[in-house]
Amino acid sequence: MCLKNIKLQPTKKILIISYYWPPAGGPGVQRWLKFVKYLPDFKIEPHVYIPENPTYPLIDEKLMREVSDKAIIIKKPIFEPYGLASVFSKNKTKKISSGIIPNQKKQSFVEKAMLWIRGNVFIPDARVFWVKPSVKFLKQYLQENQIDTIITTGPPHSLHLIGLQLKKELNITWLADFRDPWTTIGYHKQLKLSSWAAKKHKDLEKEVMNTCDQLLVTSPTTKTEFEAITSKPIEVITNGYDVEKVNKKPLDKKFTLAHIGSFLSARNPRILWKALKELTKENPEFKKQFQLKLIGAVSAEVFQALKEFKLEKYVNHLGYLPHDEAIIEQRSSQVLLLIEIDSEETKCIIPGKLFEYMVSERPIIAIGPEHADFAQIIKETNTGTFFKYDELEALKVQILNYFEQYQQNNLKVYPVGLQQYSRKSLTEKLAKLLNSKF
Repeated sequence: MCLKNIKLQPTKKILIISYYWPPAGGPGVQRWLKFVKYLPDFKIEPHVYIPENPTYPLIDEKLMREVSDKAIIIKKPIFEPYGLASVFSKNKTKKISSGIIPNQKKQSFVEKAMLWIRGNVFIPDARVFWVKPSVKFLKQYLQENQIDTIITTGPPHSLHLIGLQLKKELNITWLADFRDPWTTIGYHKQLKLSSWAAKKHKDLEKEVMNTCDQLLVTSPTTKTEFEAITSKPIEVITNGYDVEKVNKKPLDKKFTLAHIGSFLSARNPRILWKALKELTKENPEFKKQFQLKLIGAVSAEVFQALKEFKLEKYVNHLGYLPHDEAIIEQRSSQVLLLIEIDSEETKCIIPGKLFEYMVSERPIIAIGPEHADFAQIIKETNTGTFFKYDELEALKVQILNYFEQYQQNNLKVYPVGLQQYSRKSLTEKLAKLLNSKF
């Protein structure tokens, strides 16, 4: 064999601009951490640009072990006004920055002021001060390293403004990845926007979508929504699951219904609390065995609702756990809860934890708006049952059905078609897009 005649596929370089990166915890970090992990397998060299001194609401140091040693990490300082705001209330600042917005009627003056400033002064968000210095630095970095393709991922959507400016100045290829929508995301309307600020958000959103070369979104509904704003190509690449090597723990002895992740103020499923209250009154065995396991930040409104429905004594709140520990608790739970806000704006939200739920072999009870994108995924993969917010009796029947299977030591699901949602399969889809079009 003549080795000099073998043509090796050249390695393509891309620059990923992300705010969330280990040691950040929470769902925002997982998507690109996993893409970066597998991109080198498809002959793509990832350069990752991240802030040097970010203000992350959640920290998970263990995720540092997940960072690919083949990734080239570039850090530059960022100025964030959250640091100044924390002078007034560190706890309130942390909660708002992580998306936990108090009920409007219960907001303090400081909380109202912080929300107004967040929506009307820092447009599109409080990381906007990173745009100008990043553009200046990255112009030189891209040219010196001969990189002609960048990816920006938001939220925070100010990172798309970095891509916008680099596109204008260098005419490079730019993919804008929207992990969540911009102006139609649930909390956007809670930012007390003036008409001027609302228009500014819309104008920036439209400019980003019509200037980038390609949009990436995480759900079919978001794709449909964005198609009304731009004619640029839009690809759906959902979030997914990775192979998690974690210690095994026996299934909980109690009949645990577990929710992993932040329980936001608006994500307060009174239909579920009512169903559980009635079941504890109607079924003595259920009352004896039931436990509600909550992992992650929980809003005061949710705790208040649990107290109202006399469920507080059944609650086991473990607080925020590192990702690997949360996975262990998830897989040892009897049933997993997936709750989404009941609104038109949340139909497009496919929570990242859904995919980790699906490979846990634990049944999922999901509650959300009619025609939610994640409802179809649960149905197609045979991983649980979805309920709308007006299906109380059906919800009770299903919980009782799972409870009876639990009593018979026979509570399990048998998923199908999960491979398409593996992180490596999803990265292969991204790599094909990058190599075929750019």
